[in-house]
Order: sequence, then structure tokens, then C-alpha cells
Amino acid sequence: MHDQPWQGDACSLVDAFRSGEVTPIEALEATLAAIDASTLNAFTHLDPDAARASATHADVSLPFGGVPIGVKELEAVNGWPFTEASVVFEDRIADHDTTQVTRLRGAGAVLVGHTAAPEFGGVNYTHTKLHGTTRNPWNPERTPGGSSGGSAAAVAGGIVPIASGGDGGGSIRIPAGYSGLLGLKSTFGRIPKGPGALQPPLTVVLGCMARSVCDTARWFDVCNGFDSRDTLSLPRVEGWEAGLGTFDLAGKRAVISINLGTAIVEPRLEALVLAAAEALIADAGLARVDIVVQLPRGGLEWAMSNLVGLAGELGDRYPDCNDDLTPEIQLGMNLATHNFNVNTAGATEMFRIAINETMASIFDQVDFIFAATNPDVAFAAEGPMPTTVGAIDLIAEHGFETALSNNGSLTIPANLTGNPAVAIPVGSVDGLPVSLQVIGRHHQEQLLLELAHIAERERPWPLVAP
Repeated sequence: MHDQPWQGDACSLVDAFRSGEVTPIEALEATLAAIDASTLNAFTHLDPDAARASATHADVSLPFGGVPIGVKELEAVNGWPFTEASVVFEDRIADHDTTQVTRLRGAGAVLVGHTAAPEFGGVNYTHTKLHGTTRNPWNPERTPGGSSGGSAAAVAGGIVPIASGGDGGGSIRIPAGYSGLLGLKSTFGRIPKGPGALQPPLTVVLGCMARSVCDTARWFDVCNGFDSRDTLSLPRVEGWEAGLGTFDLAGKRAVISINLGTAIVEPRLEALVLAAAEALIADAGLARVDIVVQLPRGGLEWAMSNLVGLAGELGDRYPDCNDDLTPEIQLGMNLATHNFNVNTAGATEMFRIAINETMASIFDQVDFIFAATNPDVAFAAEGPMPTTVGAIDLIAEHGFETALSNNGSLTIPANLTGNPAVAIPVGSVDGLPVSLQVIGRHHQEQLLLELAHIAERERPWPLVAP
């Protein structure tokens, strides 16, 4: 009866524990069996003995009491490998828990193992020299996205009900969009990044890959709040889950810009997202306004700012370790090594100012921006990054730089400006999930979750891949 992993959300699993319908150890054993049988390659490390001990003594009165949870492998868990999906660090073991992991433990979560990520979180698909290819449960030939790809595959694949994620350029929203999940990228600093938090480039936030809005809200109830090891983390906000359904959005202003004035979007996907945006605006009683949304394109500037931290982490191992790196990281490090100087650093900061000003001017006039999450459905699991959108050859029609940056051009802007944004499942094209992205004002994630709550109520999505 309890030999299959829980196919509902984490909140309903906790309810099942409390009612006695299932026990935490039964849920864990079903999860471990499913991981063993799975061909998705969602997990890269398991800690079954510690997980069994945790499940056996789980306090189900806690928010995630007894829930089996995956942790993205870019996040440190004491005693687990801390490879960051790179051969360069394949022997490194973490000597601490992140603040987020500490808070999840305190909320009763049963940590099962690490979920797969691309090397250093550098690309939008999950394939590494260290762990191979992670696959999308909707279609194993396609990617679940990246960098939270293993978490997305595990949650959408019915293995664990929820898993951790991180988003520095779309790494929660992109895999949520490709895998049919709910993905909230919070305001910068909402969940602390310590210990040892890298402050620049001020783009990365932590969060979760979830099946439901309730699960996401509960995650933020548990994990948000200031920590002195991350000096840019924000003060604690209460009532994320309790507040669902209590916010009146009527009359708030929304603009629809499927491509944000910068991306090339597949026409069928664009039509589906547009219809979903119009429906949600009507359901929430929003006032649609018509203004120009034209965000500057800045994939290169975003990449340069992130490569500074990577160069520091590799340190004197580089360039001797170059052959161990994946091709995209090799390209990025070569680019940064030979082109990053005071002039490019200055240009990157000028771009950040420009996109901040552009986004701020838009939010002077609206409360929400409705857009696509991804320009197309999921591409090949093994990569490489696509240079086509549907039948459109981006290199031939728009040039190499546009082709190179298009895949993340819808999600990167909110990382650069720090705005919160949520990816909401809205349907499928060719049997693959399609996602609506809503970008909100700083510090107003709860309003984005309210919109997602309305969408979930009015047009429920599958909690796992069919």
C-alpha cells in the first residue's frame, strides 16, 4: 500500500503522517526504492542511514516533519560530497550545513541526498563529466533544465515531493518551466546564503522546486529571515502559508510582455502563455495596462559578473584544471581570463544600472509583468544549449550573441535587478510543459504566490509528470 513515493505535495504528506495514513519511514523507503529504480539520474549522492534515522524519529508536528527532501548539490550538507558537480572538486567533503539546510532540519525534513546540477550551476541543462545526464520525466530525451535540474526531475518525476533549488539566472524558474512545477525566485536576500556567503554578483537566491503553492509558501515560512553570515539577507517575514487566499489583488495593474522586449519566443508557446496571462488577469481582477516593456539584453554582462566568483573558487587550480571542466565553463573562464578587466567590469556595472532603471520605470506604472518563463520547450537532455527556437535559426536570423543568450534572456533580468518572479505551469506544447512567468515588485513575493494560488485553483496542473 505504501510502496510508492507520495504523489501529492509535501503539505498533504505531512497531513497523511499526522492522520496515520502513512509513516515517515514508509515514505522514505518508497523514495529510496524509487531512486534505485529510476533512470532520470536525478540524485548524485544518497545518505540512506542518516535519512532512516531521521525518518524513524521524525516529529510530524513540525512543518516538514518526516518529509523526504532532496538538496541541490551546489548546496553544502555536512559530511556529504561538496563537488559543485565538478571533477575539480570530486574529493571535497562539506564540513557544514548551509543556513537553509539547518532550517530545514529544524523543521523536521528528512534529507535524502544531493540532486544533480550542471557544473557550478553554469548552464540551463544538467549534464556533467562527473555525473552524466539528468532527464526530464515528461520526456527522457529532453532536459529538466538547470541549474536545479536534478531537483526538478526528482519532484516532477514523483520521487520526492519537494527539493531545494537556487536561482542566479533562472535556475529555479527555468527547470520549473521545463518540468511542470511551481518555481518562485524570491527578492534578493530573502533566504540567507551562509555560511561563507559570496556577496557579489548579487544575483543568486535560494528556494525550492515544488509541486504546489502551499509547499512553496511553507518552504519560505521555514527558511526566510536574516542571518548574520549573509549580511545582505532580509529580515524575517511571517505568514507565507497562512496568508494564501487573503490578499485582494483587484485593481492592481499588470502588463503582458511575453518576450520582455528582448527574447525570441516560439510562436505556439507564445500564444499559450498569452492566453494564460489574460485568463489569470481576469481571474485575479487585475487591471491590464498597455505600456512598452523593452529590457536591455545582457547575457554577456551577467555571465562576466558570475565568472568572477568562479575564478576565485578555482584559484590556483586554474588553468591546470581546464581539461576537467565542461565546455561551457571552459569557454566562460577563457573569456573572463582574457577579456575581464577594469573596462569590462565598469561596463557590467553600467549595464546593471541601466536594467535597474528600466525595471524601476516599468514598476512605476504597473504591479506585475506577465511574460513567458522560457522561450521554448525543453531541449535535448545532453545539450548543447539551443541556438534555435522552434523553426527559427537564431544565428542566421539574429546573430551569434542573441543565439547564445536567448535561452536565459527571460529570466536573467529579475536576477540582475533582484525582483521576485514566479514560474506557473499553464499547459503544454508537443507534450512538454509550458510556463507563465510573473515578475513582481521587490519584497512582494506573497502577492506572486497569491496569483499562483489563483491559477492553481482555477486551472490545476499535474503534480507529477504523467
